[in-house]
Amino acid sequence: MNEALRRAMLQAHTTARQLAESCGADIKTVGRWVTETGRVPRARHRWAVCEALGEDEAVLWPAAVKKAIKVGPDREVVSVYPYRSGCPASLWRSLITKAERELTFAGYTNYFLWLEHARFGTALRRKAAQGCRVRFLLGDPDSDLTRSREQDEDVALTLSTRIRVTLAELEKIRSQPGIDVRYSEGHAYLSVFRFDDDMIVTPLLTHRVGHDAPTLHLRRYQDDGMFDRFASHVEELWRRGSPVWEGEDDG
Repeated sequence: MNEALRRAMLQAHTTARQLAESCGADIKTVGRWVTETGRVPRARHRWAVCEALGEDEAVLWPAAVKKAIKVGPDREVVSVYPYRSGCPASLWRSLITKAERELTFAGYTNYFLWLEHARFGTALRRKAAQGCRVRFLLGDPDSDLTRSREQDEDVALTLSTRIRVTLAELEKIRSQPGIDVRYSEGHAYLSVFRFDDDMIVTPLLTHRVGHDAPTLHLRRYQDDGMFDRFASHVEELWRRGSPVWEGEDDG
């Protein structure tokens, strides 16, 4: 029996019939996924199940993930998505939930996080209270660069408005120690989101908003690999950044 799948279904209060309907499979097939040890669904079904249950593929079917592990220079690339909007919400939830040491959100507005993840502020407050370092890098809503990018995007919900929404949400959890926010312009065309040793990277394209940008899911496997290089980039931006809240520690 696949105990991990059975537990995930129980925790999500999902029946075999409901899971079958959500991932486009026969209910008998779903039953075999649960009862037959070593039974591994097709990739599209695995991804649909992970999305439905909010669980990571490596937890439900570790053998499938191990089989797909690469050993070359690109082995830190876990997945590639043509659009950030195509990156499963379950992946974001799983990475945020499992992070223990660090959550860094270096998106220019980070607006979509509040829009797409229910009770996101509560989750951040809980993580910080548990000792996880939570950091946000934002663009300055009043900067010339922000105004220039707004002209490039040419959308009704402007860049500065989206930044101010994020600032307002962060203000609500400002009193929680361990949550820090800085302004930076060095990530205007590259968003990096770090969850311990996992990372989501989005290079932004001219005249495109963030959800239309290609997206990489990286996992750290080596020193000075892709993960470390993006992490170093963010650390330098953080060092150069300016505190959003007056009187906050610059350390």
